[in-house]
Amino acid sequence: MKLSLEWLSEFVDTGVSPKEYIAGMTLSGSKAEGLEEHGADIVRVVVGHVRSVEPHPNADRLRICRVDAGAGAPVRIVTGAANVAAEDWVPVALDGAVLPGGKTIRTGELRGVASAGMLCSLGELGLTKADFPEAAEDGIFILDKEGLTPGRDIREALGLGGYTAEFEITNNRPDCLSVIGLARESAATFDKPLTLHTPAVKGGGEDINGLLSVRVDAPELCPRYTARMVRDVRIEPSPRWLRTRLRASGVRPINNIVDITNYVMLEYGQPMHAFDYACVRDKTIVVRRAADGETLDTLDGKARALQGDMLVIADAARPVGVAGVMGGANSEITEATRDIVFESANFYGPSVRRTALALGMRTDASSRFEKGLDPLGTVPAVQRACELVELLGAGTVCQGLIDVCADAPAPRVLPVESEKINALLGAEISEGEMYGYLTRFGFERADGGVTVPSWRADVEGMADLAEEVARLYGYNRIATAGLSGGARGGLSGKQRLERLTRETCRALGYSEILTYSFIGASWYDALSWTPDDPRRAGVIIENPLGEETAVMRVTALPSLLRALAANEALRAKEARLFELAMTYRPGGPEGLPDERPMLILGGYGGLDFYALKGAVEAILRALWVKDVSFTAAGDVSFHPGRCARVGCGNTVLGLLGEIHPATARAFGGEQRLYAAELDFLSLLACRAPEGVFAPLPRFPAVTRDLAVVCAADMPAARLAEAIRRGAGALLTECRPFDVYTGGQIEAGRKSVAFALTLRSDERTLTDGEADAAVAGALAALAADCGAALRV
Repeated sequence: MKLSLEWLSEFVDTGVSPKEYIAGMTLSGSKAEGLEEHGADIVRVVVGHVRSVEPHPNADRLRICRVDAGAGAPVRIVTGAANVAAEDWVPVALDGAVLPGGKTIRTGELRGVASAGMLCSLGELGLTKADFPEAAEDGIFILDKEGLTPGRDIREALGLGGYTAEFEITNNRPDCLSVIGLARESAATFDKPLTLHTPAVKGGGEDINGLLSVRVDAPELCPRYTARMVRDVRIEPSPRWLRTRLRASGVRPINNIVDITNYVMLEYGQPMHAFDYACVRDKTIVVRRAADGETLDTLDGKARALQGDMLVIADAARPVGVAGVMGGANSEITEATRDIVFESANFYGPSVRRTALALGMRTDASSRFEKGLDPLGTVPAVQRACELVELLGAGTVCQGLIDVCADAPAPRVLPVESEKINALLGAEISEGEMYGYLTRFGFERADGGVTVPSWRADVEGMADLAEEVARLYGYNRIATAGLSGGARGGLSGKQRLERLTRETCRALGYSEILTYSFIGASWYDALSWTPDDPRRAGVIIENPLGEETAVMRVTALPSLLRALAANEALRAKEARLFELAMTYRPGGPEGLPDERPMLILGGYGGLDFYALKGAVEAILRALWVKDVSFTAAGDVSFHPGRCARVGCGNTVLGLLGEIHPATARAFGGEQRLYAAELDFLSLLACRAPEGVFAPLPRFPAVTRDLAVVCAADMPAARLAEAIRRGAGALLTECRPFDVYTGGQIEAGRKSVAFALTLRSDERTLTDGEADAAVAGALAALAADCGAALRV
């Protein structure tokens, strides 16, 4: 919201400088985004009086002007403009002048004649014909000589001085989207009297009730509709003071009637619209829902297809405006308009917002209505518009007004609970001070409390009153204190483990990604899942953004593969990615999906099965998941023979391996892709108690190397499990270090060698104890795996 400080001064004298003003307003809760000085980009441009105009001796299209610029003797300026004559008053850019856009003017020569500056056009001063309709569109800007003196700063002469403050208005304060609303805030902030004007309309001629009828068929969407009429309208430019205020507020002047509606919207915060009365059929206005299939050409020249849930302003036969958004071209004010109807209405905010979004035409009016305006503001606004019509001599205001009000809101009365307010703020403010602060904001004292102003729909309870008190008491005066009561902050156990998992993955060189939880059903086809695969049973989105976002994922694998393929497409030589991704399966509590987080990680380039397996083992160690097993597994999405199931006891934790080449290509990958997907909740369920400090062993270890011959398809993990069972408690480590097949080993069998570490915490082991443990291991290998000692 742009606020002209000159306009503000009509309602309140803050008594502070512009910079002090925006600082004070920010401290009281009205955040100022900036302060603009009007005309600050115009330097050393003054009013000049042309004394004479002579032809240029060396150029037919140039002329030499002698101009009194207030510096004693007239200066000589060469110009190419043909509309300058002796005795004209013009803007003069002197030597060293700066114009909007940063252009600097210097003394120079034009065709051999010295020129001490430049005569300026409207455009060179950053102005348009809308700002000064009487000025020539081309050529030098000829000034109205009344009240001018040579050498006067052009900004003062044209009324370009002053300041505009820009405020960031939050959605709960639509009342501040107006000059009067910010004037109320300013008066309260600086504790100055507020002077509000009550519009006075003389009126004359016929009564509006004999000329127009209004019917509201959808009162739930239009709580109030107010209308007044003006006859014998004269469409012409607005006076300079009105154009200046509009321009300072960021609104382009157009003509007196349009400018009046914009002026009232800025001053009161109440959007208005003007209809050409001659275009209203049967002299009836109907506020109704649009009929399906209806269309309307709006004022921006576009045809709009209306829907049944949209509110329109219509006459007896057709829509003439989209309520709260924009009027229709079929009732537009033109040069031929003679009678107009002013509309000042209150519309239901959510309906206006939905309509504006559906039509793609958010306007200044809709942005105000969608926040919820005061229904009591329609009458003062239309009265002000009619007052301005009479002030500008723009027409004859008809007697009376039409005011259709469905339900005027009852005033809200809230108790002032000083003890609770002080407890909430952590301050010690007397009840009398609280009432003083609230009355400065327009609240009226009532029995045991205050009556909330109609324009403050955001104030609903004690906490809102506490905020109003704190704004004027000063947040900087409230002492800093620790939190009292409530829950103690901190991470939950699950959150700490999630953080540990992420830190471990990053330490392993994997970068975290964030992907969408909704995917396309075709992604399951890319995983080679058959149409009847039970894993496809997922949560279907009723109103998806598109086919690629139609289902909630049951696996995060396709999300990872697409991310890897995207990195490959961008010519990244290698990638390591991970995500703690949420998946969704039917069958959760209360009919909701079962949401399960999955740890997904993978990559390409310099990565193989064993490197990925090592990363998974490191993550499981960090999470204290012990007794992990890796067994060969098959899955249609993974390469045959290069996929392993990760388990802990009887719990399946997930899969890891090389992605099937066909699956990789289906997602756009050309290199070998590797991925692992682990059920995070299952990981947490399998965690062992976290370790405690153990002293260094007091007794030496005994090591033995053990090579056994077994079936070629026997997993090394199964052999290690048998060794641990057979060797007993003395075995502290069992590590495979060699696998051999060759001429010395019969066909269909292999040799696997293990390094065993044996130790006792109570004594030094003898050779006999070590041999007995090895013998037990060999017996278990023979019984469980059909393996024998290699000789």
